Amino acid sequence: QVQLVESGGGLVQAGGSLRLSCAASGRTFGSSAMGWFRQAPGKEREFVAAITWTGRSIYYADSVKGRFTISRDNASNTLYLQMNSLKAEDTAVYYCAADTRGLGVREPANYRDWGQGTQVTVSS
Repeated sequence: QVQLVESGGGLVQAGGSLRLSCAASGRTFGSSAMGWFRQAPGKEREFVAAITWTGRSIYYADSVKGRFTISRDNASNTLYLQMNSLKAEDTAVYYCAADTRGLGVREPANYRDWGQGTQVTVSS
């Protein structure tokens, strides 16, 4: 099992930036696809971005494409999400997830391991 700990959330004004980090420990990090999801109050958890273990394939939700960038550093077992041009609708708890077991990266049910989440609040 992989233990995941997110950090970097906070309060930011619309148009600002934040960088989320997800530190992984436990099972081999480098062999897992990793993803970021978010959940706003009263809404379902939704896909934000994902990256394969090699970093060669990257996926984004349409709502964040061009504003968010996912990356990973397998040497330090860390996943990142750079968020620019933030909007009020980006407000949510952000979760990192690991290991889709070879299944699709956009479905939260496919991930085996989850962090506890970090709150991102964007004021308009």
